[in-house]
Amino acid sequence: MHYVSHGQGEPVLLIHGLFGNLDNLKNLGSVLAQRHQVIRVDVPNHGLSEHWDMMDYPSLANAMVELLDQLQLSSAHVVGHSMGGKIAMAMALLHPSRVTSLVVADIAPVSYEPRHQTVFAGLTSLVFDQNTSRKSALEHLLTSGIDEGTAQFLLKNLQRIDTGFEWKMNLNGLIRCYDRIIGWDLPISADVHFDKPTLFIRGGESNYVTAEHRNDILRQFPRVTAKTINGTGHWLHAQKPDIFNRIVAEFIEQNQG
Repeated sequence: MHYVSHGQGEPVLLIHGLFGNLDNLKNLGSVLAQRHQVIRVDVPNHGLSEHWDMMDYPSLANAMVELLDQLQLSSAHVVGHSMGGKIAMAMALLHPSRVTSLVVADIAPVSYEPRHQTVFAGLTSLVFDQNTSRKSALEHLLTSGIDEGTAQFLLKNLQRIDTGFEWKMNLNGLIRCYDRIIGWDLPISADVHFDKPTLFIRGGESNYVTAEHRNDILRQFPRVTAKTINGTGHWLHAQKPDIFNRIVAEFIEQNQG
C-alpha cells in the first residue's frame, strides 16, 4: 500500500474517502506533523496503491494494521473521512489494541443508500482517446450532472500515459465493491464496541450524519464526543480547514497514549 510518512512523535494515520488519495488530508497532516509522525495512505484501489478485485472493511482494516506492522508501530491515532472514516471505525472495532484514539469525519457506522450513481455514470462514460484533455474531461463530467467541485476533485485521479490519459483509481473495482463500501458489514457481534476516546465531526449542512444515527454511534463507540462545523457539507476538511485541523489536533493532544 502506498503511503507517505513525516514528522516525529506519537503516530497518526490519516485515511481518505472514496475517489480520493493521500493528498486529501495533506493540510491536516502538515499541522499534525509538528508534533506527530503522520502517515497518509492511498487506500487500495485509489492513488498509487494496488488494485483489488474485492474490497470490504475487514480487509481494508487488515491492510492498515499490516502497514502499522511494516512501520513497527504498535498503535496509532486514526483519522478517517467518509469511506476512510468507515475504515478507521472497522480498525477500531476489529483491532482495538492498534488504535490509540479515533476521529471520524462526516460518516456514521451504518449502511447507506446508493448516492454515487451520477458520479459513476459520468466516470464510466468518459471515453479516453488522443483528443482527451483535462478540459474536455471536465466538460464531460459537468454535462453528466456532476457539480464542478466534485468534478474537479474526481479529475485529480487523471494520470497521463503515452496514449493520453487514464484513471489512477480502479474504477471497475470500486463499482464492483460499491455495495460493500456503502454497507457496514463486520464479522462481529452486535455488542462489540470500541472503548477508547472517539470524536465524530460532521458538516452542519451534510446529511451523512443525522440524529437517526445517534444510537448506532453510541452503541459502537460509547466514549464518543461530537462536533459540528457549521457552514460545511461533506467536504468539511476542505471547506473550513483551519477549524477542522484545530479540532482534530486538540482531540489528539488530549488523548495521547
